[in-house]
Amino acid sequence: MRKTTCLLFGAVALSALVGCSAEAGKNDATEKTAAPQETSATPAVATIDQPAPAFTLTDTEGTVHSLSDFKGKYVVLEWINFDCPFVVKHYSSGNMQSLQKKYMESGVVWLTICSSAPGKQGYFEGEELASRMEAEEWMGTAYLADPTGAVGKAYGATNTPHMYVISPEGMLIYAGAIDDTPSTKTADIPTSANYVVAALDAVVAGQPVATKATAAYGCAVKY
Repeated sequence: MRKTTCLLFGAVALSALVGCSAEAGKNDATEKTAAPQETSATPAVATIDQPAPAFTLTDTEGTVHSLSDFKGKYVVLEWINFDCPFVVKHYSSGNMQSLQKKYMESGVVWLTICSSAPGKQGYFEGEELASRMEAEEWMGTAYLADPTGAVGKAYGATNTPHMYVISPEGMLIYAGAIDDTPSTKTADIPTSANYVVAALDAVVAGQPVATKATAAYGCAVKY
């Protein structure tokens, strides 16, 4: 009788062990199934030579723009804060507007994005924003509001100006400073090496972008 009891106990224990192993195997299978979904997702932060993070934002006219709307064209993203001295340098000199005009005439889309939070420096809306854009003679494709900072953070935008260039295929091909001279002096612009100009001129000429990433300079984005 005692021998029979031991055999039954052993069978139950073995069954439980097999059950646990099967459950563990099931969990492993679930994890192996879930992993590819995570790795195939759009990167949370912009990465050179990777798809640029998708976004949808509204412009000053109330029109909604998605990055996917501009597939097939080169896109420049410019982070802005009109009150930042480093931005003032490029607008008071007319440098930024001349770049916007020059490249838009060649088919480039120029999106200016403001990630300043409401109440913080650089945040404008309504008539105040319209007046400021007119005074600055802004000439881009669309001025987009990003008051939550979600798009700015997805791109890792840290400064104003912070510049990005996206290929017609939606790949990020440049990210960083507008040029190699981190100053607020307009007199420095003519002698500076402009990274955005270099990137756009290279790809239009069918050449690779020599400098794909630099450290942005300017004011901190006012998230």
